[in-house]
Amino acid sequence: MKTKKLLFPSVFLVAIFFLIWGCSKTGADTSSIYTPTSANVTATATLQELQQGRVLFINNCGKCHALVSPDSYTPTQWKSILPNMTPRTNLSAPDVQLLTKYVTKGN
Repeated sequence: MKTKKLLFPSVFLVAIFFLIWGCSKTGADTSSIYTPTSANVTATATLQELQQGRVLFINNCGKCHALVSPDSYTPTQWKSILPNMTPRTNLSAPDVQLLTKYVTKGN
């Protein structure tokens, strides 16, 4: 009977470990991901906002799937993708705006 009492918590802890480990990718190569420069500043996005958006993109989007280049989609496509993805990140509305500015390159 003691074996059964210990088996469930052990299996439960192992399952939780794998769940957390699976959604915490670290060490992803971000060198090929677009890095904003002063040339990317627009009337609606400062360099600081674009850089903050990049950090949010890497730290949140890269947790559960491979990062794709912002150039993979048009700004219009990103604006339809992000409403489906950002609720999973629990980002604040201002952070979602920064992320949007980054992937749309200020558009």
